[in-house]
Amino acid sequence: MAEKEVTLDFTIAIPTYNGASRLPKLLARLQQQKNVVEISWEIIIIDNDSQDNTAKIIKSYQNNWQQNYPLRYFLETKQGAAFARLRGGKEAKGKLIGFIDDDVLPDYNWLAEAWKFGCDRPHIGAYSGSIHGEFESPPPENFDKIAGFLAIRKYGNQAQLFDPPNLRLPPTASLVVNRQAWQESAPINPVLIGRVGGKMLGGEDYEMLIHIHSAGWEIWYNPAMNSYHQIPSWRLERDYLLALAYHSGLPTCYLRSLSALPWQKPLIAIKIILGSLRRMFLISLKYQGRVKTDLVAACEWQFFWGNILSVFYYILNWSRKST
Repeated sequence: MAEKEVTLDFTIAIPTYNGASRLPKLLARLQQQKNVVEISWEIIIIDNDSQDNTAKIIKSYQNNWQQNYPLRYFLETKQGAAFARLRGGKEAKGKLIGFIDDDVLPDYNWLAEAWKFGCDRPHIGAYSGSIHGEFESPPPENFDKIAGFLAIRKYGNQAQLFDPPNLRLPPTASLVVNRQAWQESAPINPVLIGRVGGKMLGGEDYEMLIHIHSAGWEIWYNPAMNSYHQIPSWRLERDYLLALAYHSGLPTCYLRSLSALPWQKPLIAIKIILGSLRRMFLISLKYQGRVKTDLVAACEWQFFWGNILSVFYYILNWSRKST
């Protein structure tokens, strides 16, 4: 007789790659979660084929684990954040799945607030809170304008719906999904897989959320959920930020075309090009010849340049896959 599947209230799923130095701090924070006595939950680690001693670290934790919620480990050898999250969604036993990156620390009431918010909204497919930055070294001047490229997002004090058709969506660095919505909607073979092997093309989080929204589920912001993204100094270096901004723009046309009808796609491409050219012109006017020297201006310019090139990138690489 097949063993009956155990269903829990909540799963915290942690995708990680070479996270041996980061995971202990995150696990310590999860062990300090407050007001979770009434919640049945688990932690699962999805090791995305790490080359450090991540597996050994987690094995040591499991051997000494004394919590009343399980800590489980899975190895996903297909590299890419999208595949790690797909594995997490497959292995999760919770009705809700909280994806937390290994360099993000949730607030002490994050789990309790996440569970409450999800229970109150039956049509919710995914939701996130604010993600604050904790920096190893001081960020550049006016960094708030480009902080979103590092998954640092603040949306205010009121719960609200996101706007997927216009790519106003939360990052998956600290995101909760409804397991039913995930199982019904998440793409089995995603086009965007995440930053792998030195390649910086992202967008895999938005691809997944657009599929969930297109299936009729709501995407929400919960102001009571706060988490803190740990930003090392090297992620504030100019070359890294410029490359990140450019590659953040490159999937734009593909993502905007995912839920579009065939006749709408040429219009989307034209709108992206004209809108991006307009924004680049306004940036040039605002910064008066300092576009290359001002980090914020340079990042914004690179993002909109990536947007323009996303049209041609889409035609060459992805147009057949999204039809």
